[in-house]
Amino acid sequence: MTFIILFFLGAAVVLALTVGLALLVGRRPTTTVAPPPAPPRPAPEAPPKAPPKAPPAPPAAPPRAKPAPIEAPPAPAALPAEVVEAPPAAPPAPPAAPPAPPAVEPEAKPSVATRFLRSLTRSRTVLGERLGAIMSRGKLDEEAWEEVEEALIRADVGVAATDAILQSLRRQKLKPEELGEALRAELVGILDRTDRTFRFSDKGPTVWLVAGVNGTGKTTSIAKLARMLQTEGKTVVLAAADTFRAAAIDQLGTWAERLGVHMIRHASGADPGAVVFDAVEYALARSIDVVIVDTAGRLHTKTSLMDELKKIRRIAERKGEVTEALLVLDATVGQNGIAQARTFGEAVQVTGVILTKLDGSARGGIVVAVQEELGIPVKAVGIGEQMADLELFDPKAFVDALVEVPGDAA
Repeated sequence: MTFIILFFLGAAVVLALTVGLALLVGRRPTTTVAPPPAPPRPAPEAPPKAPPKAPPAPPAAPPRAKPAPIEAPPAPAALPAEVVEAPPAAPPAPPAAPPAPPAVEPEAKPSVATRFLRSLTRSRTVLGERLGAIMSRGKLDEEAWEEVEEALIRADVGVAATDAILQSLRRQKLKPEELGEALRAELVGILDRTDRTFRFSDKGPTVWLVAGVNGTGKTTSIAKLARMLQTEGKTVVLAAADTFRAAAIDQLGTWAERLGVHMIRHASGADPGAVVFDAVEYALARSIDVVIVDTAGRLHTKTSLMDELKKIRRIAERKGEVTEALLVLDATVGQNGIAQARTFGEAVQVTGVILTKLDGSARGGIVVAVQEELGIPVKAVGIGEQMADLELFDPKAFVDALVEVPGDAA
């Protein structure tokens, strides 16, 4: 019994010693190992009261924390990818533009024949009605020829031209239906006798003198002539030699601005000859092709003014060449135009006529009278107010428009 008690006591002592040693060993590492690692690294992440077994974890934590800043930079690169993958919705396409309207082609300029036909409506009516009545009779007797004569004179063909035409027609032994075409042929024969082209100088500035009575459309005709020359590629200078009227100088200046050409002008009342001299000098110095001189509008009965016109021509010919002396005639004046042409022709040797206001006259035959009685050709015809409304005279087109014959409408 005593032995058993001693055995349990011994075992208890051994157990106590064993537990004591174990406790002693467990406390000794805590005091020696924990102080070094705790202060430097685990402070940011480990809480101050970590469990005893936490010390091994702090050494592993820093290696995991260091890669984080290295991998962070790629993150911004992902932002553009997101923008690319999710772009804002594109705005709706604008509606298609409406189709352009078809180009409007400029209206074609009517032919010379058509424009003559429009301008000679009144003359054509007067002459055509009489001829139509004569041809409808079935015979050309003496009474019929008298009516033909009256119709021609009323159209201002002139007495001399009418007599010559009737004599030729009578000799042909015509049938009534042949009268219209035969009359056309006679008129074309009279009008087509002379050269009606405009002439130019080969050695110096070309000078065109333009004369006429006030109110005939002289200044406007000068503008039309200048434009015609421009379309042919020629250079032009205008000379305002109508110094008696300030309004005439201003009017010509307005046309010059519209045409884009230079104009030589002096003060109102200045010597017209001085204006012409300066204009020719200007053209000579700058190689201008044509000088167009606007002379003072004057009555053909004023002797002093006609003498001045002769002086202007002499001055122009000192350094230039006067190739044209053009007379502007108003078609509505009828036979009075013959007297004007005759007087001006004596002063400046008129080379051609520009006929104006033909569209408002029933006296288109004045063209024939001027040619037959004076031998002065009509070179151009004004048939409107615009600068393009000047036509070179075409005898056949003019006569076809003046004399109506059966079958024209077809």
